[in-house]
Amino acid sequence: MLKLGTRRSPLAMAQAEEARARLCAAHGWREEQVELVPVTASGDRIQDRPLAEIGGKALWTKELDAWLLAGEIDFAVHSLKDVETIRPAGIAIAAILPREDVRDVLVGAASIHALPRGARVGTSAPRRAAQLLHARPDCTVVPFRGNVATRLAKLQAGEADATLLALAGLNRLGQHGVGHPLDAEDWLPAPGQGAIAIECRAGDEAVRALLAAINDTPSHAAVTAERALLAALGGNCHSPIAVLTRAEGPALVMEAALFSPDGAERVAGEIRFAAGDDAAPGRLADDLLARAVPAIAVHFTGR
Repeated sequence: MLKLGTRRSPLAMAQAEEARARLCAAHGWREEQVELVPVTASGDRIQDRPLAEIGGKALWTKELDAWLLAGEIDFAVHSLKDVETIRPAGIAIAAILPREDVRDVLVGAASIHALPRGARVGTSAPRRAAQLLHARPDCTVVPFRGNVATRLAKLQAGEADATLLALAGLNRLGQHGVGHPLDAEDWLPAPGQGAIAIECRAGDEAVRALLAAINDTPSHAAVTAERALLAALGGNCHSPIAVLTRAEGPALVMEAALFSPDGAERVAGEIRFAAGDDAAPGRLADDLLARAVPAIAVHFTGR
């Protein structure tokens, strides 16, 4: 029996179920041959402060990392956008499942421009806050943490006029028809948004070989490029960055935008490159930072 570690939240459990189902289908296994091992992550326990203030993305991964490195689980499943860019040396991303819809959904209005003047929009994501304030500087950002149900309940309770959610998460929870999807060309998503990552111990060749059977090569190429851009930018949890990589024939096209946290400043760029050109995201990062005004550049260290 193999043990698959996952956070205990409803979305994380749905993602773990998907990973197990794909693995069992690929290898002809029975469901009980892959045991789900849930943990309550620090990020799920702490709900009253933005993650960037209390430890960042590591709060989603540290418990599962410890279990994985200790051999208590064989692999772990994560929302890739919640996984730190620099991972422990002993852990490897062994598979990326087929990427879901990358778009954000606005709940509370039909579009960003349809928000009432002075609207309070609930989000704790620096990217969403900066993009919102860039498009609508009259709006106010209200800190919102919690899973999908918690954030929708806060919205229903009147704590904000609108909020933003990932469409991929709603789809995986079977909550279709919630809110209004935003065009990804105009409202770029977070790096890795919509992708499920499966990690294992870097030296565990047997498990890596098993997981290779469910790796989606196009999705893996796109999100690996987005993470390479993050690494080259040298951002942190406070750095507002949005990026989308799409396939055009044999090539990849990456669009990215950096913002000042207040949304007042924005710099954007695009690069087309062959899949496997690992240096291309770094070239785009260099170009963006070279053109970034100080209010943006101060939030990125470069390489």
